[in-house]
Amino acid sequence: MPLADTAAGAQGRPPLIAAGNSLFLDFDGTLVELAPTPAEVHVPASLPTLLAGLATRLDGAVAVVSGRSLADLAPLLAPFAGALVGQHGHEIRHADGRVVHAAADGAVAAGRRALLPFAGRHRGIMLEDKGGTIALHYRGAPQLAEECRGAAREAAAASAGGLRAIDGNQVIELVPREVGKGGAITTLAAQPPFRGRVPVFVGDDATDEDGFAALAALGGISVKVGGGATAARYRLADVAAVWNWLGRSK
Repeated sequence: MPLADTAAGAQGRPPLIAAGNSLFLDFDGTLVELAPTPAEVHVPASLPTLLAGLATRLDGAVAVVSGRSLADLAPLLAPFAGALVGQHGHEIRHADGRVVHAAADGAVAAGRRALLPFAGRHRGIMLEDKGGTIALHYRGAPQLAEECRGAAREAAAASAGGLRAIDGNQVIELVPREVGKGGAITTLAAQPPFRGRVPVFVGDDATDEDGFAALAALGGISVKVGGGATAARYRLADVAAVWNWLGRSK
């Protein structure tokens, strides 16, 4: 029976991946289950093989698009050697292996300094500095969600437009205004081996919504994992459903 959520935007399961598609996949909450901290994530040993099989079918047009840094993400997916997007688009490993980083942003360093005292005062709060973006995690203290949102938004406001605060799954990301998954997907979609294909993007979080918007502009297929309001066209229930769908698409 199709999964439907008409009130929240997406409805029904997505079509299976076809030979003319390109594929963009979020990582945490999409390909792997969320963990108490980023370091505790469990990556199935078969994930690189799954990605490699999809890349073979799609002539290399597969990318993993994450908020994690490339230094963190790439070892988790090795030996998969395809395109990766790190830090919401701050850094991109292209399909040919080239790595491109956005320019350093002083607003990120200022945001980190602003949030360090807040994180230090509250047990269970973790401030993660990824280099080009910042993540304020409150999975260890969910009762402090509103306080974390307020602190992050204050830091963003103090940046005079340099940073934006994005609510995620028990995390708030501070990201340079011009950086986003949508822009990174659009960049990759214009280049080989992605160019000329119908893009598909799968993500689970509010940080993926600008990616869904980019897919609409590109005429692609957007897929939301889990519940909640979304701009995506289709929906899958959870990580297990994503694996099942990808496995049937190989």
